Amino acid sequence: MKKFLFCQIVCLLFSSISAFSQIADNPELLKMYNEDQGSRLAGNIDWEVLSRQDSLREVRVNELIAEGKITTGKDYYRSAMIFQHGYDTIASGMAVKHMKMAIELDSTINKWLLAAAIDRDLMRRGKPQIYGTQYVKMGENTKWELYEIDTTQISDSERKYYGVESLAEQKIKERRMNLILVSTFYPKSNSIDKTIRFIKTEKKKGPKSEYNVTEEGINSFGYDLMNSNKTQEALKIFKLNTELYPNGYNTFDSYGECLMKLNRKDEGLKAYKRSLELNPNNANARSILEENK
Repeated sequence: MKKFLFCQIVCLLFSSISAFSQIADNPELLKMYNEDQGSRLAGNIDWEVLSRQDSLREVRVNELIAEGKITTGKDYYRSAMIFQHGYDTIASGMAVKHMKMAIELDSTINKWLLAAAIDRDLMRRGKPQIYGTQYVKMGENTKWELYEIDTTQISDSERKYYGVESLAEQKIKERRMNLILVSTFYPKSNSIDKTIRFIKTEKKKGPKSEYNVTEEGINSFGYDLMNSNKTQEALKIFKLNTELYPNGYNTFDSYGECLMKLNRKDEGLKAYKRSLELNPNNANARSILEENK
């Protein structure tokens, strides 16, 4: 009887392990996804090298599909992102297919990528996009433009459901994409304090400013500095951003990150706390605050 009971427990254990292995996210795919995203955050991207890396990732994803190793909603989301960075209609079609499966398996998945995948697939096929997620440059020294869009197919309410800007907001975004980066002024001045004064002046100009002094633009400049080991300068920029955009939860999140990097823990946690107050759904801030209780 004891032996039979032991066998039952062992069988149940292995059955549970087998079931878990089927529902666990694929770690190799997660690694490829992180590499895909990280390579696009680096400065001075070598697009020829990135194109080769994208192709290799796409080949491996197709192998994982054949091996039956893409199973969870997050797996399908991550593989869709890799296909999204392909260069033909086969890849764009797979991105759409995998995003639909991702949302079917996990309703909490960020739905924006499905809209972007549909738009890119239409663009790859020479047709107008319908959501308005794709922006293109028609030459090396030309401005960003919203790719041709058929505005009759999708309503702004449906765009909102998929996390896409309204048609009016897309025009504003197009303008912002063509603004001059603050990082181009900094080397000319060779002074972070002069750059800060410049940012404040440009911010007062509002829509007439030719520089990207939006919350996101300033934050990006801060990370450029931090990634170049100019952490003290970055701290001044992140602090400035919290002053110019006091209701931006991400500005306080970035400010907290920089403070923590400088071992100013108490101030960093205070910034993360403020970020969480502004956005209770900020999982990053919540996680860091819980780790440092």
